[in-house]
Amino acid sequence: MSSSLIPPWPVTPPTHGRVSLRSVRDDDVTMVRELATDPYVPLVGSLPARASDAEALAWVARQQSRRLDGTGFSFAVADAQTGAAVGHCGLWLAELGEGRATAGYAIVESARGRGYATDALIAVTQFGWTIPGLFRIALYIEPWNTASLRTAERAGYALEGVLHSHQEIGGERRDMRVYAAIRPEE
Repeated sequence: MSSSLIPPWPVTPPTHGRVSLRSVRDDDVTMVRELATDPYVPLVGSLPARASDAEALAWVARQQSRRLDGTGFSFAVADAQTGAAVGHCGLWLAELGEGRATAGYAIVESARGRGYATDALIAVTQFGWTIPGLFRIALYIEPWNTASLRTAERAGYALEGVLHSHQEIGGERRDMRVYAAIRPEE
């Protein structure tokens, strides 16, 4: 997608509950390295497993260029009180021309169970509705990932169905549950 269709970076950071979404910064490397220890996160993105500082900084640089390269918005999920990064989320706009986007999120293990993922998903969804022409945001979640399924439901996403053998992850074709949020009527 052309970066000319992607709106500018938000002047006011998207927030909800306990989180503020901000740009990913070089000083987030500790959070990034913790994400890289999760066995699943490196399978579904560009972060190498057990990333070194250099690999983590290279990943940060990729996230910092996502809006300009037309991919979408890559946010650090920061604790609203401390500003410390506790995870990552994104709004991916490859299908913005068709009115569609996808979202994703990951919280470091040491910060899980506190509602950060739900708050981040709500914040990124609310931000999505500020983008002209965006009407649908989808999530693709493996059926075994009950924590993520609960996050989607708590954030107001509705289950639409299962796509069988939809995506290759870790060298295997995987089923995905599709959840979606539709732009509210104004």
